[in-house]
Amino acid sequence: MNVLTVPNWSFGRERNLLRHVIDRLEEHVGEVHYSQADIDHNRTVTAFSGEPEEVEKTLLDLARLILPSINLQRHSGCHPRIGGLDVCPFIPTSRDFDEDTFAVWIESVAKKFAEEFEVPTFLYEKSERGTHASDLPTLRKGGFGGLLARELNPDFGPNKAHPYLGATVMGWREFLIAFNINFQSEDLESVQRIAHKIRALRREKDPRYIGVRALGFALPSQGLVQVSMNVTQPDKTPLDPIVESVTFMADKYGLHNGYVQLIGVIRDVDVEHSVLVPFRPEQVIVTRQGASA
Repeated sequence: MNVLTVPNWSFGRERNLLRHVIDRLEEHVGEVHYSQADIDHNRTVTAFSGEPEEVEKTLLDLARLILPSINLQRHSGCHPRIGGLDVCPFIPTSRDFDEDTFAVWIESVAKKFAEEFEVPTFLYEKSERGTHASDLPTLRKGGFGGLLARELNPDFGPNKAHPYLGATVMGWREFLIAFNINFQSEDLESVQRIAHKIRALRREKDPRYIGVRALGFALPSQGLVQVSMNVTQPDKTPLDPIVESVTFMADKYGLHNGYVQLIGVIRDVDVEHSVLVPFRPEQVIVTRQGASA
């Protein structure tokens, strides 16, 4: 069985640490698809895949490398977060896997992580046990600060947030595509209005925005504003119509020449509907039977 994981870490301004992360990834896993930091989000997204045992070993080794450098009480960044390892999804990329075995493996990884780092760990999406809300936006509500004064009910680990590392969300989820459209501007209000409109269109069942989550951010160190999106149902929602629609809306607000940025990975089956989304070859996850990289 081949497993993809996309851990999101709450650091993005320590270049030496990022270099060590890249070196550690290259030492371990079968394939490294993505490892990139953002200063304004103060966040690093990694994506790698391999056999479950190797993915588990790599993830825990990265956590030992990264987490001692994180203190969320001194952390600032525009991206919502509740943990040093904020979210860590697992996605099977091959058809030859047993669902029960995969679910048990994920719970084992989450338990080991929670015990070693003393971090409350919540299972989400398809791993959720019915003890709490399973979607990420709900679990993140209130952010890191909102965790500190509360008694928690995690699936593993202590019932109090770690004072520096908060809490972590792990689990088996369906494949999603994360991408941004960036504009050379300081007009945060306009990208927030666009994101609000996208969310409204999703609720109205607009076919262009089925399963699309959107937020607007300012990236002041880069002189940019950003519409950040997660496409949670890419089988129903191709990317090119989203890009065209957001670009049209942005044009009305005087935001021109936006450029698209893929965060993490994309499946080979999505590529033909993503002409407007640039990517590197290593970001493509092969899912077609018999296909080659």
